[in-house]
Amino acid sequence: MFGEPIPRREDPRLLTGQGRFLDDLGRDALAAAFVRSPHAHARILDIDVSAAVDVDGLVAIYTWEDLPGRVGDPLPLLIPHPALTHGRTGRPLARETVRYAGEPVAMVVAADRYLAEDAAGLVRVEYEPLPAVVGIDAAARAEHLVHDDVPGNVAAVLVQETGDAAAAIAAAPHTLEFDLAIERSAATPLEGRGVYARWDAADGSLRVYSSTQSSTAVRGAVAARLGLPAGKVEVVAPDVGGGFGVKIVHPWPEEVLVPWAARLLDRPVKWAEDRREHFVAAAHERGQQHHVRVGFDGEGRVLGLDVRIRHDHGAYTPYGIIIPIVTSTQLLGPYKIGAYRAEVTSLYTNTVIVTPYRGAGRPQGVFCMERTMDRIARHLGRDRADVRAANFIRPHEFPYDQGLTFQDGRPLIYDSGDYPALLRELRKLIGWDTFAELRARDGRRLGIGLGCYVEGTGVGPYEGGHVEIDTAGRVHVATGLTSQGQGHQTVFAQIAAAELGVPIEDVHVTTGDTRRFGYAVGTFASRAAVMSGNAIALACRKVRAKALRVAGEALEADPADLEITGGTVHVRGDRAAGVPLRTVAVLSNPLRYAFDEQSAAATQFAGGGSLDEPPVARGDEPGLEARDYYSPVRSTFAAGAHAAIVEVDPDTAEVRILRYAVLHDCGRLINPRIVEGQIHGGVAQGIAGALYERMAYDETGQLQNASFMDFLMPYATEIPRIETAHLETPSPLNPLGVKGAGEAGVIPVSAVIASAIEDAEGFVVDAMPLSPDELFRLRRRD
Repeated sequence: MFGEPIPRREDPRLLTGQGRFLDDLGRDALAAAFVRSPHAHARILDIDVSAAVDVDGLVAIYTWEDLPGRVGDPLPLLIPHPALTHGRTGRPLARETVRYAGEPVAMVVAADRYLAEDAAGLVRVEYEPLPAVVGIDAAARAEHLVHDDVPGNVAAVLVQETGDAAAAIAAAPHTLEFDLAIERSAATPLEGRGVYARWDAADGSLRVYSSTQSSTAVRGAVAARLGLPAGKVEVVAPDVGGGFGVKIVHPWPEEVLVPWAARLLDRPVKWAEDRREHFVAAAHERGQQHHVRVGFDGEGRVLGLDVRIRHDHGAYTPYGIIIPIVTSTQLLGPYKIGAYRAEVTSLYTNTVIVTPYRGAGRPQGVFCMERTMDRIARHLGRDRADVRAANFIRPHEFPYDQGLTFQDGRPLIYDSGDYPALLRELRKLIGWDTFAELRARDGRRLGIGLGCYVEGTGVGPYEGGHVEIDTAGRVHVATGLTSQGQGHQTVFAQIAAAELGVPIEDVHVTTGDTRRFGYAVGTFASRAAVMSGNAIALACRKVRAKALRVAGEALEADPADLEITGGTVHVRGDRAAGVPLRTVAVLSNPLRYAFDEQSAAATQFAGGGSLDEPPVARGDEPGLEARDYYSPVRSTFAAGAHAAIVEVDPDTAEVRILRYAVLHDCGRLINPRIVEGQIHGGVAQGIAGALYERMAYDETGQLQNASFMDFLMPYATEIPRIETAHLETPSPLNPLGVKGAGEAGVIPVSAVIASAIEDAEGFVVDAMPLSPDELFRLRRRD
């Protein structure tokens, strides 16, 4: 099974409407709705709920003053960092000040959502508007402050460096200095956030369903806020209609308030986010500015690189400074840089919080590095691909230490790769060397661009897996991380089937359910296959070893002479002399009572076994099951190279992507079809970010395009056929030799499209996304 491009096992259920998403649950639950601030920055002077209390069906209205103890405290700062000297988080409901338009001020609970929205609309909040800080430039000027106790709006200043970049640049034969920018965008999954909670007063336990990327983390946060033992809180992630990072924050205000209200009222309560709420109250990402100074030689080799990064963090920093850390480290890509210095300044603004969105800081870093490579090639009059090749880390140089600290707090050491081969094969796939002839012959305004990247994947600290074979021969696999459409039920089943020698139809996978697996970290950073995949493989190997031992006793054979094929343990080369795994499962669990015909074989008078030994050997356990964890010493590093051919309309400035090619290396491929699906989806999101999507705030902090009528997303007609090929350089860091793949498609796309448009137009492109009207302005400027 491992390496086979089998169809996704989830698809028949999901495509025939049998999915079970958050809003499919709790049809009889009370409904919550939120009163949200219309101001980006204001003091709350008064909240008047008198008009709302007369709404029929109203159950409760809560403001911050109603929240007891830790429920109303500021939400946790999830990832502290020494450089984050002024970390700030919001409260579940605003206390005295609102700092972005969309911040929750009150929660209304009613018999249904319609009544809850009606009541919320009648809550009158008196505000004193304050000056809004919108955009990186305004934050840096610090004429007004987002938080009164944060000087200069600066949450963090982080410096990472290796060597003396300033000296290397000063001594270089050639130097360049320029500015780059990427604007703010957002994940916008098909399903928004949502929470449904049920309190069991008799048992003192709480069950929470959340559309989340980290069910165990939500359990920990809810238990801490509500003062409950973690064992009394169950969190289940049902089918989740996309996440892309926005659902990794834990807890969201609603994930605290809905369970709290359910316990207080002793009634089930549910909240499902509407689309406008998602735009103005969930998280955004991408907004950064880069000031670049680079020194290089006549071959284009970078001798010194200095990048000043200004990062828009929105109103709060619940997820720490992970995004700019990733930008500053992944910016280096597959290159050997002589000396490097990155200085990050993370700034508060009166806008929605910024947390990871698919790519999580890597698209910004790759845009910076790849635009720099193109600038060097342009300055020297050299081929863009050749300049990149001159800077590559070579295969014999792995493991390669970049001398920096990655987001996991571990050294930035690349484990394996062959970057020259990636570029060499990409040039063939896209027709790089014959493009000039094509353009001359075609007559249209065509351009070609490329981009390379390295992606840190499989971030720790750990994930676990539990594997059990029951007496019917079914294999039950559970892991704590969640699924949002990645195909986990397929790839984890493939791993188990391959490790245990069973038909994949016999494998059943559960993810994101704390009832089945209580310890986990979450789904983000392209980590599922590396982390849970290896944990499941290790657990399977324990189960396999026990199965061979138990079967060896039954067959009177040496376990070393046995193997498992098609769910049967047999002597190598003789499948007739075997015992089914379902029977091995029965024999592994000594019983007093016979529940059925199979279990009778394991009762005390069934015979077999030594009478001088206990039925369950010392150090052993009954049953054919095992649990194991995988915890890496550091991250694995996938890599890739993308290229595109675009046509730019000379009159309308519209950009059409004619071809898009991807060479990708994520180590050993568990399922090539699913990897390609991940790449295709990522490229589509990357094209959206390069040409269409942006969060457009006005100077008062109002989001001007908070709906799908105004937030421009590409249709399938705007996404070209994506040509993919794979290179496999196994990781030496984990048993399966795999690396992550989930974010690979999106990471270099803005850089690639910018390179291609620049090639077509002949002038520099230094900011993305690039719409037709902006391209038209650039033409007039040049």
